[in-house]
Amino acid sequence: MIARSKTAGSHVKARFAALKQEGRAGLVTFVTAGDPDLETSWEIIRGLPAAGADIIEIGMPFSDPMADGPAIQAASQRALKQGATLAKTLDMVRRFRDEDQETPIILMGYYNPIYSMGPQKFIDAAVAAGVDGLIIVDLPPEEDEELCQPAVKAGLHWIRLATPTTDERRLPKVLENIGGFLYYVSVLGITGTRSALAEQVAAAVERIRRHTDIPIAVGFGIKTPEQAAAIGKVADAAVVGSAIVSRIAETLDESGKATEETVPAALGLVRALAAGMRGRIPA
Repeated sequence: MIARSKTAGSHVKARFAALKQEGRAGLVTFVTAGDPDLETSWEIIRGLPAAGADIIEIGMPFSDPMADGPAIQAASQRALKQGATLAKTLDMVRRFRDEDQETPIILMGYYNPIYSMGPQKFIDAAVAAGVDGLIIVDLPPEEDEELCQPAVKAGLHWIRLATPTTDERRLPKVLENIGGFLYYVSVLGITGTRSALAEQVAAAVERIRRHTDIPIAVGFGIKTPEQAAAIGKVADAAVVGSAIVSRIAETLDESGKATEETVPAALGLVRALAAGMRGRIPA
């Protein structure tokens, strides 16, 4: 076992500093913990850094992921059916951190499972496991005392979502207490359904930058290396989730079980996306 060498949250700042030095935007990849089963999920997650993921978001399976589209909803259902839990998700992060001391890990999900575990118990476990930050989509800034402030106090980054409807009056509130990066949702609606035009994203990012110098990652609807590359030209990172989750689903057998194609297909897509971010899109 490798000893933990960095404090909670430190990997994110170091990664964005490295990306800036390389002169490129980062690739943030999302997968649901336990999808399509715990061991296959683990093999995908551990393979993401070598495939080109700069930051990994791990979805905490939940029975009612209301902000997510059909692909991620189905991934949560598959994971839960295979026995995924919040405790097992944290164990997976701990297992990952024993192998990888550099790649930032962000947990993304909903407050209900955390509330069931106990907020402080969850924070302590997340820090001990090696989590760097949290995206809890159903806790608005007005509820920061509930989880955000204790998490920040413990050293975790609190990563908030901004959307096309986050206007000049609301944006300062959204930026309170955040760390790591701001996640800009480029389209209205649920994940994985539509894609925004790069020009629209560029204008939104420019507007947000007038209020903060925190890195801005853009997600929702990014499915191809070309789209990722376009976002990488105007933002600090591109977030891809539904496309990866859908690729996993496409490889499953008729009973929903993993096949020998599942891990290679998921990591192959990430390699293609990473190549796009690095300006190496095949002709």
